[in-house]
Amino acid sequence: MSSLQLLWFVLIGVLFSGFFFLEGFDFGVGMSLTTLAKDEDEVEQAIETIGPVWDGNEVWLLTAGGAMFASYPFWYASLFSGYYLILFIILAGLIIRGVSFEFRASYPTAAGAKLWGRVCSVGSFIVPFFFGLMFTSLVKGMPIDANGDLTAHFTDYVNPFSLVGGVAVLLLCYLHGLNYLALKTEGPLRERAATYAKTLYFVLYAGEVLFAVLLLVYTDFLAKHPVGTLALLVVIVALTVLAHISVIKGKELTAFLASGLTLVAVVVLLFQGLFPRVMVANDAANSILIKNASSSPYTLKTMTIVAVTILPFVLAYTAWTYYVFRKRVKAPRTPKHHGKVGGEHGVKVGA
Repeated sequence: MSSLQLLWFVLIGVLFSGFFFLEGFDFGVGMSLTTLAKDEDEVEQAIETIGPVWDGNEVWLLTAGGAMFASYPFWYASLFSGYYLILFIILAGLIIRGVSFEFRASYPTAAGAKLWGRVCSVGSFIVPFFFGLMFTSLVKGMPIDANGDLTAHFTDYVNPFSLVGGVAVLLLCYLHGLNYLALKTEGPLRERAATYAKTLYFVLYAGEVLFAVLLLVYTDFLAKHPVGTLALLVVIVALTVLAHISVIKGKELTAFLASGLTLVAVVVLLFQGLFPRVMVANDAANSILIKNASSSPYTLKTMTIVAVTILPFVLAYTAWTYYVFRKRVKAPRTPKHHGKVGGEHGVKVGA
């Protein structure tokens, strides 16, 4: 395995980590539209917190998929063909969530705007659940033949481990969104987000214990990477405890960062368990290895030069965007026309 092969395996993990950290709270805010907000004013307030950033956060997923296609075409081909239906559902969830912002903002009636708020919430539930289901079933091992073709049945995709993984990622994103709302809003919505989070963290503790047990039962993580696996499980629990304590003490920024880093730690756990593979086969001889799945050294070298050149500008722009829209979003004092979303920032959702 060359250093560039290892570098791009790590970079793809970094891209997925960035996606779940940033887009995770977007999904959580979307879920809150039907579970936390009490009226359309609070729905409006919640949407305004992510209006300037949600589409930029989604770019991390597109970049991860593009990087996988270019640097590990064999991995991309096996994953995207074997998980075609699940990825189609994820794509559908992303589409209905994305268009819901525009349709809600443009709809002439309150009933229509309410409907599209619910559509946004449904899409926000779908995506993290099916991502969690996909990644946990992937690391469990799938029926892959010597050509890298995945021919799985329903129970290979949907089983106790993958279901728990899906719910765990869903809950982590929801709590990340609640912590973001507590950080970015004022008024009853902020208080209610903190109250919900205080209770739901106890549910997350139980979910993390169950996930850890099933991980050790269904995967070979402990056999192949005992130290890293156990250390990362401890880190995940420690970050969860830190986030919970921070919510109780009203330290909203710390809670938000801790919940985001919990999602990052989950991605790191899964990627370190995969290593040195990119696809785990039930028959170990058919697992797809990093060294066999990558593009040519020239392609990886060219990609590295481009990434090193462009990445600093992307990170700088992302940081600047969050700095510009750093202020809390106030609860609307008067009814708003739904065609103007963005509150005092004057930003239309889904630019």
